[in-house]
Amino acid sequence: MAESPTILVIGPRWVGDMVMAQCLFSALRELHPNAAIDVLAPAWAAPLVKRMPEIRQQINLPLKSGALEFRMRRRFGRLLRGHYGIAYVMPGSWKSALVPFFARIPRRVGHLKEMRYGLLTDIVPLPDHLKRRTAQAYFGLARGGTFRAPKLAVDTKNQAELLGRFGLEAKKFVALMPGAEFGPAKRWPSERYAGLARDMMAKGFEVALFGSKNDADVTAEIATLAPGVVDLAGQTRLEDAIDLIAAARLAVSNDSGLMHVAAAVGTPIVAVYGSTSPQNTPPLAEQRELVWLGLSCSPCHRKICPLSHLNCLNTLEVAQVAAAAERLLEMPAAA
Repeated sequence: MAESPTILVIGPRWVGDMVMAQCLFSALRELHPNAAIDVLAPAWAAPLVKRMPEIRQQINLPLKSGALEFRMRRRFGRLLRGHYGIAYVMPGSWKSALVPFFARIPRRVGHLKEMRYGLLTDIVPLPDHLKRRTAQAYFGLARGGTFRAPKLAVDTKNQAELLGRFGLEAKKFVALMPGAEFGPAKRWPSERYAGLARDMMAKGFEVALFGSKNDADVTAEIATLAPGVVDLAGQTRLEDAIDLIAAARLAVSNDSGLMHVAAAVGTPIVAVYGSTSPQNTPPLAEQRELVWLGLSCSPCHRKICPLSHLNCLNTLEVAQVAAAAERLLEMPAAA
C-alpha cells in the first residue's frame, strides 16, 4: 500500500475564501484518509482552521497582505524542506506559489492563473465558468473526491458563555452582518438594515449586529436608527462570532465572509447581493434565500459603483429582504 502523503495547502487570505477552502480540505481527506494536512495561512485564520477537522495544524505565514516579500518567502520555504510530498496552492497569484517552490515539494498543484509555469508541477485546468465560482474552483484542485459544503465545528461551552455575557437567547435572536471588507458596492445601506432590524424586533426577535472593528461605524449607525439592537462589532473574536452566529435563529448578510460562516454552522441565511452575483459565491447552506435585483449593470464586481448610483443595493427595499427572512422563519428551527 502506498504511503500517505504529507500535504501542505497554501490557504487564501479572506474569511469567506477560507471557509470555502474546506471544500478542498474535505476532498483531500476523502482521497487521502491517513494523510497529515497542514495549512499555511495568515495568523487571523487560526480560529477558522481549528474548526475544520480535516486539518492537522496551521502554519502562520508572517507576511503583509499583498506584499511580495521575496526573501521572506524563500527563507520560509527553505525551512519547510523535506516535510511535505504535495502542496496545493489555492490563491492564484505568482507569489503564493513561491513557498512550496523554495521548499522543493515534489508535487505542487494549482491553477495556472499568473503564468506559474515552473513554480507548479501540476497545473489544473480552470474552465471559464468556474473562474468566479470559488468553492467549486477550490474543490477542483483535488481532482477527485466528493464536493461537500463547508461545516465548521461549534464550541458549545464558549457559545453558552457568550450568550450569557451578551444577554442573548439561543434561537431567539437574528444575526445581521452589515459589513463587507470588499467595499461599499457589497453593502446594503445602513438605513435598510435598520429597517429590517426594527421589523425583526417587532416580530419578537432580538437583533445582534456582527462585524469586525472596521465595521463599527456602520453598526453604530444602524444601532442609532434601530434602538434596542445589540451591537457586537469589534467586541468578539472570530471564533466567538462563529459560535454566536450558530446560535442565531436567522442570519442576514451582505456577500461577505460572515455570510459563509453562517452557512457553515447551519444557520438559515438571507444573502443580499449587489455588485457580485449569487451564481458565483452563494452561501452553501440548506436553508437560504438569495436576494439580488439582477440589474442590467450587475454584476460589475467593482468595489465602488462605476455609475455612481449603486442602484443594485439602493433600490433594494426592506420589504423584499424581510419577505425572504419570513420564508426562512416559517421553516422549523434547527436544533
